Amino acid sequence: MTVPAAIRASGLMDPFGRHVSYLRVSVTDRCDFRCVYCMSEHMTFLPKKDLLSLEELDRLCAVFVAKGVRRLRITGGEPLVRKGIMTLFEGLSRHLKTGALDELTLTTNGSQLPKYAQALRDCGVERVNISLDTLKPDRFKAITRWGDFGDVMAGLEAAEKAGLKIKLNAVALKGVNEDEIADLMHFAHARGADLTLIETMPLGDIDGDRTDQYLPLSVVRARLMDQFTLEDIPYRTGGPARYVRVAETGGRLGFITPLTHNFCESCNRVRLTCTGTLYMCLGQEDAADLRAPLRASSDDAPVARAIDAAIARKPKGHDFIIDRTSRKPAVGRHMSVTGG
Repeated sequence: MTVPAAIRASGLMDPFGRHVSYLRVSVTDRCDFRCVYCMSEHMTFLPKKDLLSLEELDRLCAVFVAKGVRRLRITGGEPLVRKGIMTLFEGLSRHLKTGALDELTLTTNGSQLPKYAQALRDCGVERVNISLDTLKPDRFKAITRWGDFGDVMAGLEAAEKAGLKIKLNAVALKGVNEDEIADLMHFAHARGADLTLIETMPLGDIDGDRTDQYLPLSVVRARLMDQFTLEDIPYRTGGPARYVRVAETGGRLGFITPLTHNFCESCNRVRLTCTGTLYMCLGQEDAADLRAPLRASSDDAPVARAIDAAIARKPKGHDFIIDRTSRKPAVGRHMSVTGG
């Protein structure tokens, strides 16, 4: 597919002078886990007819790449449960080969990596984010409801064997895994992996009260500093995490803090859902429909114009808050719909 020069030349800059160079693409809202902070146990998923085809997702990504997006992250739900998903990775790999794209990555729960790790590496994927909130199998089952700890460990090993760089993501949950943060850090650093801690976010209704889950990472960091030497470093992966180096382990530890210290001032990201909806901010409801112009014409110019109009509305930031007076989610959609 050749994108016209007029589209390639326009670039993407929001009203606040931030260059949008990072696209997260949710290829499915479905997942083989039911994590307690992400979704309810009995989810109603989108009808398959509402989803963009993999070919349509490829075409949309190509327009974004032509307009200056340098990083693509494939997400879900769990992206590797989407039937035929490797055809999308195979198609997107052409942008790595031409140099138009710097990085093609994915976020996964790890359960499908024994099947796909080597194929992903063959498509030019060099790094994966694996969600892992605990090292205790029983606790893992309680958090994920449907997940199997052994499957994730097998996926981690398969990723290492394939030569993929690994970053582990852990959502800090009060009263659930806060006693394991140091253990998770040691586990990651012993394997040469980074660990990123994430504050739970008020997205979608879940079976429970998020005020009971929310653990400020400012508290976690203060506790860690009682045991470890944390040195701020300028390392970035293109996402919102701010990193420190842990002197005692030599490894990197990241903090994603949408509530205690948001990262909106440097946001370079937008999110595309599996239905072709573009969210300019994870924490706002405003969105743009890209499916309609995509399907209305084989010409990419209308899609490009719709993207430009959406970026022109990208807000300065979000309004996440979790407290006893704000029990409702900041937005109604679940994280599995928007993509991680």
